[in-house]
Amino acid sequence: MSIAIVTGSAGLIGSETVRLFAAKGLDVVGIDNNMRQYFFGSTASTEWNRDMLRREVRGYRHEALDIRDQEGMFRLFAELGKDIAVVVHCAAQPSHDWAASEPLTDFTINANGTLVMLEAARRHCPMAPFVFTSTNKVYGDTPNRLPLVEGQTRWELDPAHAYSAHGIDESMSIDTTLHSVFGASKVAADVMVQEYGRYFGMPTVCLRGGCLTGPNHSGTPLHGFLAYLVQCAITGQPYTVLGYKGKQVRDNIHAHDLVNMIWHYVQNPRPGEVYNAGGGRFSNCSMLEAIAICEGLTGKPMCWEYNETNRIGDHIWWISDTRKFQRDYPDWKQEYPIERIFAEIHDGLKSRLRAA
Repeated sequence: MSIAIVTGSAGLIGSETVRLFAAKGLDVVGIDNNMRQYFFGSTASTEWNRDMLRREVRGYRHEALDIRDQEGMFRLFAELGKDIAVVVHCAAQPSHDWAASEPLTDFTINANGTLVMLEAARRHCPMAPFVFTSTNKVYGDTPNRLPLVEGQTRWELDPAHAYSAHGIDESMSIDTTLHSVFGASKVAADVMVQEYGRYFGMPTVCLRGGCLTGPNHSGTPLHGFLAYLVQCAITGQPYTVLGYKGKQVRDNIHAHDLVNMIWHYVQNPRPGEVYNAGGGRFSNCSMLEAIAICEGLTGKPMCWEYNETNRIGDHIWWISDTRKFQRDYPDWKQEYPIERIFAEIHDGLKSRLRAA
């Protein structure tokens, strides 16, 4: 019996991971205590996704554990032992703004919780690949120092710059920058995951995601901007664009494409590696462009307003260079361009809203 442990299993990336690894023949143990509801309220609850996994994924076992619970986590890993073939760690406190309201909670979940997971793996399944869903926020606001040029609907990088053609690569420093409280806690986790790979020789990897998205996202004003934006477009709820004239650019990677990265890494793990993992030049948009796409899908204007105050440490322009991963795993290919992502989120949300 080969087991995949997936934390944050009822969330966007976690649930996609559960389905893929189960389809590949692994038994899956999901760990998720629905902290997303605590962070963002009842509308962000992932219970609906947890229940769907229980119904639809054969042999799925759900554990409502907190990743900070060292005793409980060690006990689970000891029970499963050497049957554990892979650990995919997606659980996190994911919001800039929320982190600033409860820094201790944010840090203990993102940093301490990750350390608990790493140590449980080291003690009980040290050769099982350990995949950590990190974030491009580990680079802080350093991208904002790039030479940006204002266009009609977006900020864009000066074409003469080395990052212009393919995006930002892993050589960008994570030092001397404003990370946000959230970014700092993820840096701590990211560095520890690398250290367990380099110091202990475990097959660990940090996937530094751009905007992770897809139809199974429980979007809220504080996190999951594409899903929440599309929800507002469908329901007529007002949406507030924060700063940068609404021209800030994000690359967006569909959960399927990210989980496919995870699967490729697991087949041939490289200890202590780091990869940028976003939509890249293949899949990106500005806020203004995202609003226009939403209006095209719904056939009606969105209700939105502009606030000049941007989030602290927020990026003006981010596009990931994923060529390092593609060099190491040449069979990985992205399948979801931005238009297809929006269409899937739109159709999925309409179905969920009708069923609610």
